[in-house]
Amino acid sequence: MSQVFYELFDQAKVGDSASDHPWRFVGDQVMGGLSSGLIGPITVDGVECVCLSGNVSLANNGGFIQMAWDFSEEQAAYGSQFDGLYLDVFGNGEGYNLHLRTSQLWLPWQSFRSGFRAEPGWQRLLFSFSDFQSYRTFVRLNVSKLKRIGVVAIGREFEAQVCVRSFGFYSQS
Repeated sequence: MSQVFYELFDQAKVGDSASDHPWRFVGDQVMGGLSSGLIGPITVDGVECVCLSGNVSLANNGGFIQMAWDFSEEQAAYGSQFDGLYLDVFGNGEGYNLHLRTSQLWLPWQSFRSGFRAEPGWQRLLFSFSDFQSYRTFVRLNVSKLKRIGVVAIGREFEAQVCVRSFGFYSQS
């Protein structure tokens, strides 16, 4: 069985200016939390990437930091032809989540989630759309309505360091 990949993001093609990459930082400060972090382009193990780093704190009802990327309507529509998402990551051996938001969701805490471990070495991870779990919603994931992907450090106190070289859609053929 072969795989087909459709790239949406590759840091090597974006450059090294923090203002050039399409990711943005979202922290629990929006809800009064005390987690801290940042995102930015760096080189890890000879590979250009964008990294989320910081400290996740549960204090003051907090508990997450995130790097988020918004899908265009055209990308979301095209994505519905694929089986899932791939992510090229390098991390610190900790567990992280991949969150998807769609136009089906209204409340900020709702999402579709899949967990992963970001090992200290480059790896390509495949996330089947069928494996994403609905979180605080009864709605089923409709890929054609994708709005955002988030790489999230969440749920426990720890030091986060997760880097993404590229991501996109994939199909098994």
